[in-house]
Amino acid sequence: MKEATEERGLAWQVWVDTGGTFTDCVACDPGGSLHRAKVLSSSALRGSLTWRDAETAVFDAGLELPDGFFKGGRLRLLSGGGASVTNSQSVDKVLTIDRELPAFPSGVPAEVSFGVEAPVLAAHVVTRTPVGRPLPELALRLATTRGTNALLERQGAAVAFFVTAGFRDLLLIGNQQRPDLFALDIEGRQPFYERVIEVDERLDADGKVVRALELESVESAARAALDSGIDCAAVALLHSYRNPAHELAVAARLEALGFRHVSVSSSLAARLQILPRAETAVVNAYLSDAIEAYLSGVRSALAEGTLHVMTSAGGLIGAVGYEPRDSLLSGPAGGVVGAAAAGRAAGEERVIAFDMGGTSTDVSRVGRRLDYRHETRVGGARLMAPALAIETVAAGGGSICWFDGAQVRVGPQSAGADPGPACYGAGGPLSLTDVNLLLGRLDPERFVIPLEVSAAERAAGELLDSVSTATDERLDRDMLLAGLLTIANERMAEAIRGISIRRGYSLADHALVAFGGAGGQHATALASILGMSRIIIPPDAGVLSAVGLGAARLERFAECSVLAPLSSVEETLAKRFGDLEREAFEALGAEGVDKSSMYVVRRTAEVRLLGQEAALTVDWDGGSLSPAFGECYRALYGYEAPQAAIEVESLRLVAAEHVAAEAKSAVEVASREADPAGRRRVWIGGAWGDRPTYERRALQRGDRFSGPALVTELHSATVIGSEWSARLVSGGALVAEREGVSS
Repeated sequence: MKEATEERGLAWQVWVDTGGTFTDCVACDPGGSLHRAKVLSSSALRGSLTWRDAETAVFDAGLELPDGFFKGGRLRLLSGGGASVTNSQSVDKVLTIDRELPAFPSGVPAEVSFGVEAPVLAAHVVTRTPVGRPLPELALRLATTRGTNALLERQGAAVAFFVTAGFRDLLLIGNQQRPDLFALDIEGRQPFYERVIEVDERLDADGKVVRALELESVESAARAALDSGIDCAAVALLHSYRNPAHELAVAARLEALGFRHVSVSSSLAARLQILPRAETAVVNAYLSDAIEAYLSGVRSALAEGTLHVMTSAGGLIGAVGYEPRDSLLSGPAGGVVGAAAAGRAAGEERVIAFDMGGTSTDVSRVGRRLDYRHETRVGGARLMAPALAIETVAAGGGSICWFDGAQVRVGPQSAGADPGPACYGAGGPLSLTDVNLLLGRLDPERFVIPLEVSAAERAAGELLDSVSTATDERLDRDMLLAGLLTIANERMAEAIRGISIRRGYSLADHALVAFGGAGGQHATALASILGMSRIIIPPDAGVLSAVGLGAARLERFAECSVLAPLSSVEETLAKRFGDLEREAFEALGAEGVDKSSMYVVRRTAEVRLLGQEAALTVDWDGGSLSPAFGECYRALYGYEAPQAAIEVESLRLVAAEHVAAEAKSAVEVASREADPAGRRRVWIGGAWGDRPTYERRALQRGDRFSGPALVTELHSATVIGSEWSARLVSGGALVAEREGVSS
């Protein structure tokens, strides 16, 4: 497979975002037409099955696929029983199987799964290539939650942690911060390594050798680790950010001994603070098996083409140079990039990205530029890695609605892709998708997979019975379901407040970009809670994270530690940033990017008052950092910075490949009242009503209508609240504006 970055001459461009429940795919064919698909992240297509005879059945997954597409797949009835598919025909959607299955009624839910990764299956669907045949030449861009899931589920590799002698308990001790200040039963930190090996060496704070490295003792302990089955290693030695020589020597010896993966802290995060640097190296090694096996499985399916992967910072990197630590916010980052592009196309520069999918909701704020964090916490781990400032809350379409004996709750557990919500027909629990379905806010005829309303009703009845038994009070079912929506909305609103109001930004100045399969169902209610008055539902809202991959660019970060007073380094800033620019450009050049296409996106310095620990991120425009630091300090704290010495902690630079700028669409279009496509009984604004429904693909630019209403489209649905109106603007975005105070 080719690893060059030139994509423009390739036949297909395919952008795939793998989430916890669904894998979204958008593809551009050689003629420039777009194709879209959703498959389950368990690498399966789900549909309904109707028996023809003992060995043949009609399988309808709502897709137009070629003959033989399902051959070799595994057919499974969601009610039990399965068989291998020996042949398939597209004309009548007929499957031939290798064994007789028990009799079942017509239209029973079923799925066909394949032994390939979900992005590969999605690529086969959009290119209409049978799974048993090679894919056409394509440029694949991939975002994934595989690393995040492995970390949260603690399904990583066995790791040996090599650290300076005397610091073996470094990651157990941590920084002594208690995650829950008032908890009486404090659980100790659970490390992500299997074994600690102390390295006899020592550098001082300037990187000078205090005690020479003893590789012989390292080698004997390393051989013992290999003999016990541990073949992944993380190396983090004191002050290696100043002098990486000892770390690199240990890593070289470990690789020579046969360690399959070695993570070196100074190569991953050459910055002050041994604790987060060591955590970064350990987590990177811990995730190596999951990420490398995943990318290898995708790469092996691409006979011709390129593969790039989205980083947590919203940029693209070739699969060969991709580090596992860069994967933890890979999927959500694609959504932020897509939301920023959608906001610009609708004339909004400041937006709140609201991505509600099947498993969780991700929110982020976008202003003139994307906001980054350089330390990220995920699943109890702290990593030094550039990432977009994204907050995640466990409230998605698959979030389980349950009763804990005292109160009704939503999440944090999710039904996932298998079994999924109750309405998926696989025996799953009551979830938010079921709630929206039972309240009429989802049309089962338009959902991406067949839905069983009766299964959702049974699950809701069971929850109602549980509450009634505990409280001796029979609640109204609809009010209970509406209450579950309110709980989810409040949790998501709190996450948005965390990335906006608590950081000094007024939500009244931002538009809400709602997307993901479930985003449109909650957007107007959420905006009303937050006091926001404008919502953008972009085209392809249900697969916007995949669309964001198409808008992303190849980019690289470069950074260095400084740790010196500003007065002593200000004259050298231009040279230091020049060195970082060369480093970033060389990394882009290694990807095949022509130097004439490279540019510097941003130059920043981490600056603080001398003696403080926390630093502020200040943009460097070639002049003095002092005025910029003062302005940033005043904006954050509300008063002038003290007259004290200023210290530069580190410098960072982001470089990227130029991409063609998208055309900016005018929002103003002559308005006219839209004609509804039909009517439907829907719960909106606390009551049932016969509401108008609109088919989004039938709307024309300028079409306008008022809520309450329901808008249906491929892969998602949008609820327009009682005090809202909506119109379709240039570029295809549906813009909703608040007329009252609540929805």
